[in-house]
Amino acid sequence: MPTDSILINRAPVLTLWAALVAEHVGFESSEALSLAKAVAGQQAQAKGQTLGLYHPKLNPDGTPAHKKNLGEEFWVQLCGKNIPSIQTVNGIRAVSKDKPVEPESVQKYLVKAFGEALDEVRNVMELLASSRDPGKLNSEAFRLYEKFRPAVDSGVSGWGQKGKLDLEKIKKMAAHQ
Repeated sequence: MPTDSILINRAPVLTLWAALVAEHVGFESSEALSLAKAVAGQQAQAKGQTLGLYHPKLNPDGTPAHKKNLGEEFWVQLCGKNIPSIQTVNGIRAVSKDKPVEPESVQKYLVKAFGEALDEVRNVMELLASSRDPGKLNSEAFRLYEKFRPAVDSGVSGWGQKGKLDLEKIKKMAAHQ
């Protein structure tokens, strides 16, 4: 049965959206899931720091702490975020907490977060991603997300709060480029 909206936290919405954007700009599905989780993680970290909930890790001398060397590391730009990444035998993987982000764990996270609505939400977001020029999608992806993301209270009270993801709004955005 089609749904007009679902109640959900913002993080899985951004994760799913970023994965679709990554696929549209040429990444394999498993690579896209890994990179997308890092996009959502960076956004949550930045928001948490703004709210005073998280503090950046610092060395004893007060300089920013850097992650350990995992080998050939490079950066992937996705949805306005620079994602530290590595090439593995299974493809590109984002790096989080000094480890590659495994796509299987991201898929399980999305299934748990969206439940039975996952396929429907994915299809609606796919409409939006497909409605945009692939060459421009990555650069405008975060602004698009900001227009359809669930509304939550501002400040600390909104942290982790669920909001309404309006699927009809996303469909209208896809129809009106």
